[in-house]
Amino acid sequence: MKRKIQQSARKAGLDMSEWILNGLFPERTLEFNQLIETLVHGSNKKVAYAAIADFLTGLSPLEFKQAVSPMPPLAALSDVEQNYLAAMLEFAAHQQGVAPPAWVRDIDPLAHPYYGAPFKSLRLHLLMSSPIPFKRRNIFIDSSLGDRV
Repeated sequence: MKRKIQQSARKAGLDMSEWILNGLFPERTLEFNQLIETLVHGSNKKVAYAAIADFLTGLSPLEFKQAVSPMPPLAALSDVEQNYLAAMLEFAAHQQGVAPPAWVRDIDPLAHPYYGAPFKSLRLHLLMSSPIPFKRRNIFIDSSLGDRV
């Protein structure tokens, strides 16, 4: 039994205690998955991303790991949306001082740049000011977790 728990915990990127706690208190995981569902099915992506950002910034490091370690249902999201979410999680993990969830590594960075503003005159600014996790994913924006434009 212990070996199965260890394997499951390792697969989720958690230690055994965190994995067990996640099973006992799945509220944060459920809340995160509901936010992803809102992103998938909602009509306003900006509002959905803002709600996810608010959720992530309100978590303790342990809650963060518990909430985001299991991979949420991402199949209905576009490549840009998946990468944006992955960058948000990488940024939040860095702020929390923890590793990002293992599943974000499975999301390949965008092949072509995505700019958060349609104006070509802003591209240099976006290239310079984007947080590093977003740049790594070829996404260029002007704000991130905790910021509002």
